[in-house]
Amino acid sequence: MNPERVIPVVVVLVGIGAATWFFWPSSPPPPPPPPVKAEPAAPAGPKFPVAQKPSEPLPALKDSDVTVLEALKGLFGADNVPQLFIPESLIRNFVATVDNLTREKASRRVWPLTAPGGTLKATGKDDKLAIAPDNAARYKRWVDAFDKSDAAAVTGAYVHFYPLFQQAYVELGYPNGYFNDRLVEVIDHLLDAPEPKGPVKLVVPKVLYEYADPDLESRSAGQKILMRIGPDNEARVKAKLREYRKEIVAQTAAASK
Repeated sequence: MNPERVIPVVVVLVGIGAATWFFWPSSPPPPPPPPVKAEPAAPAGPKFPVAQKPSEPLPALKDSDVTVLEALKGLFGADNVPQLFIPESLIRNFVATVDNLTREKASRRVWPLTAPGGTLKATGKDDKLAIAPDNAARYKRWVDAFDKSDAAAVTGAYVHFYPLFQQAYVELGYPNGYFNDRLVEVIDHLLDAPEPKGPVKLVVPKVLYEYADPDLESRSAGQKILMRIGPDNEARVKAKLREYRKEIVAQTAAASK
């Protein structure tokens, strides 16, 4: 309806209502019925359920680092673990980081992995400024470890410790959420990351590098990380993420029966 015609219609309706109120003889209107108290909606069940019945007692979440580190040493090698992981608040930081990867920023303060040395390497200047091809080498240690990991064994350890992951997720602010559902959701989000062809152009509007392509710059923290580590590394990580997703869905389904 034309907005200019709406105002007269509203005025007429208000006038009719006023005339009826003042001139039409009637008994007082009945009181409105008491409001019906709505019952709170029950939280939906998990899409990817995990049976929270570990084969042996688990430590308290706040005391779990020692046990989790021992498990990581068995999965990634005792010599590699200190180079790959930050040994404090491992489960809490993993949960917080996974949750942050779909957002604009993923805080380094809760990152569970050690940081690569140096800063992002760039080449060229002005409209030729781009991520340098040798920047990808900075991430080799972590990509190699992830690529060589046994997805079935790591997922088995994850299922074993899952009650602690779920507790950390609830404490993060999701009392009705399920961390396993969130994990699969985030993996799917990362798999959707763009795969730029050719040099990835950069700009420096202030102090830090940004992607020159507005579409790439608008992406989440997790997708930006994948684009930053180089096309070969991104392809390797995505291939492994698909393995992990398959294992997570299969093993959690089996564990929930």
